[in-house]
Amino acid sequence: MSDQVVQIVNPDGESPVLLVCEHASHAIPDDLNGLGLTPQEAISHVAWDPGAMATANLLSQALDARLIASRISRLVYDANRPPEAPDAIPVRSERTHIAGNADLSAAARSERVTRYYTPFRDALAAQVAARPAPVIVTIHSFTPVYNGKERHVEIGVLHDADTRLADAMLAEAARFTDLQVERNAPYGPEDGVTHTLLEHAIRWGHPNVMLEIRNDLIADAQGQARIAGILKPWLTAALSALKVAA
Repeated sequence: MSDQVVQIVNPDGESPVLLVCEHASHAIPDDLNGLGLTPQEAISHVAWDPGAMATANLLSQALDARLIASRISRLVYDANRPPEAPDAIPVRSERTHIAGNADLSAAARSERVTRYYTPFRDALAAQVAARPAPVIVTIHSFTPVYNGKERHVEIGVLHDADTRLADAMLAEAARFTDLQVERNAPYGPEDGVTHTLLEHAIRWGHPNVMLEIRNDLIADAQGQARIAGILKPWLTAALSALKVAA
């Protein structure tokens, strides 16, 4: 089951960086009947992070880093949420109602956790444990307009209590890009988005950061290559400032 839920790219990568893409896929298992979504809704940004996995793949190659990704839509189970979080299995995402998640019994929620969250958590934990000094970097994308409000930030550098890598990246940002870079935007820890960082990095003292890329910047191969080409030297410089070799 785990290989149906989790994808590990470049499993022999030697970089200390472990890339994570929790919202890599919009796949919904057949037995969930599409969660009651229209075909358009099922491939929209509410179901996954468009462009994030492609960009993470390029960064994995550039850094020789392992990449751990979820193969399941975040509407089935959001791999970046703990089981107790209400939005781990969301009933609404932005303006989209997810009928297949409404009125789930405790047993049905528990089955989703067992089938989709636990294998991802365990696979990522195993990869973290296998590295002597891992650095956790999660890759996400966000929509340029959310609930009718335009977002001007282009790359968000997110952190929770451990700010080391985020601080280093923000200090180096102007050397590598003229894009609009902001701290903890368009989301922050108060939005419950730092679960992976808390679970797999902060509790063990590993450097970590969550990168949010506006999805219009990575909508095609050219944009994905451009952003990966920015992130590789930028992240490398930040890690060097922390005396970590990428």
